[in-house]
Amino acid sequence: MSSARAERLVNLVLCLMSTRQYLSAERIRATVPGYAEAPSDEAFFRMFERDKSELRELGVPLETGHTSMFDTVDGYRIARADYELGAIELEPDEATVVALAGNLWNSPDLAGAAHGALVKLRAAGVEVAETPAATVRLHAGEPALAPLLAATRSGRVVTFEHRRGGPADAPVQRTVEPWGVVSYRGRWYLVGHDRDREDVRCFRLSRITGEVRATGPDRAVTVPDGVDLRAIVRSSAGPGPVTGTARVWVAQGRAAGLRRIGREQGPHEHTGRPGVLVELDVRDRDTVARWLAGHGPDVAVLDPPELVAAVRELWAGAAALAGSAGLPG
Repeated sequence: MSSARAERLVNLVLCLMSTRQYLSAERIRATVPGYAEAPSDEAFFRMFERDKSELRELGVPLETGHTSMFDTVDGYRIARADYELGAIELEPDEATVVALAGNLWNSPDLAGAAHGALVKLRAAGVEVAETPAATVRLHAGEPALAPLLAATRSGRVVTFEHRRGGPADAPVQRTVEPWGVVSYRGRWYLVGHDRDREDVRCFRLSRITGEVRATGPDRAVTVPDGVDLRAIVRSSAGPGPVTGTARVWVAQGRAAGLRRIGREQGPHEHTGRPGVLVELDVRDRDTVARWLAGHGPDVAVLDPPELVAAVRELWAGAAALAGSAGLPG
């Protein structure tokens, strides 16, 4: 879709949402920027019919009707109640997840959309916690993320170089029909059909080197019906063996997700704050450390000592980076 057409569709939606009356096609032509450029009546009506079809395919509830019994020409409007989102209600831990998700998208391509989402949530009265320190360690940090998302949306085949194992392994070029990008256990994965292996594969984005190139026409990729991307990643990258147990204090009313996956051991105070003691299975110490560090002062690791040290190291790095950037500590 061209930028001119996209802008015209946005203007059309805004126009039809701003009135309770049904607007005739001629009035829309005179009101909405972009339609005046049509060289003839026939060209305008073709353009308008395409735009109406596009809006309906996008799920916009475009209504056709008449404002009064004396109207003889069809008019159009969008009922705000059918199109606008309902009231947004998030629990405190869910609002914190939203803030973390916003911090994930810190690349230039995605930062604007994330910031806009957080602004809309705050405007709706949702208290979204700021987690600046988590931004340092929990950022997307994947150059391949944006081009892979774009290729997935457009349905184009991608080629890239991918390392199978450690840094010493030589990258191998892969050609993939992308089905989707999934975040799993703190890492990003591409799921799709690998043309080189003639099978379904998932690729960790941190192992993609160089540029991701989209090839071929749009909509060339067909995602199978009912495919479960997360299940594919889980079976491929599934959890490793449990290597230990962590004892963690969680502040009262905070980190509900952490309490759900752990085993609560009863009430426990930490530095004078009420909370609960939680036991967690540890499979990958670094992953658990990054996750716990993202909860800030609402979580304190009590044991084992190596996990305590890992979390403190993450916070020390975050504080140092914030200080070098001139941010408040």
